[in-house]
Amino acid sequence: MFDFNENYVLENNRVRLEPLEEHHYQTLTIWAKEKEIWTYFLGRSNGAHDFKHYISDAIDFRKLKKEYPFAIYDKKKSKYAGCTRFFDYQSDLRIIRLGYTWYGQEFRGTGLNKNCKYLMFQFAFEKLNLERVGLGAHIENKVSIAAMKSVGCKEEGRIRNAFPSINSIGRSDAVLLGILKDEWFSTEKEILKNKL
Repeated sequence: MFDFNENYVLENNRVRLEPLEEHHYQTLTIWAKEKEIWTYFLGRSNGAHDFKHYISDAIDFRKLKKEYPFAIYDKKKSKYAGCTRFFDYQSDLRIIRLGYTWYGQEFRGTGLNKNCKYLMFQFAFEKLNLERVGLGAHIENKVSIAAMKSVGCKEEGRIRNAFPSINSIGRSDAVLLGILKDEWFSTEKEILKNKL
């Protein structure tokens, strides 16, 4: 059972995911100024201007038991690198979603994301005994879609016209991806572990 009141810390020798708190604002705000991070985010999250709200909203959603945000600490660089979170937990169906993930520019392509996803999948399937972890992305966000596939997620479908298009002309689809408990234990855990 996922407990929103528990202070979960997920870590290995490369990364530590710790519950997001107000004090992380100071250490993460440097990356919030990188505008490209927020290209595909909806709501109050567009860089430095609304970053304080982004942090407080995420913490409030945890209190409401809707989302569980983490601050990501890169042990190799000894710096906070970004954020991620679990959300849409449904205990009766034994499913959860993972998303709202972002990293400062200097951490992208370094293997940090693979380590984070490994720890989050391991937690979901091995501690919570869930059946699936769902992920999604704006169809125009090719980098994120490729990153999700590289950690073992399978493309499952699309939600048509889910988002405004990035150029503000028309609408764009959402791409749905996921990984199942059986896939994790049979192949994907070992494949991802070997990529760390």
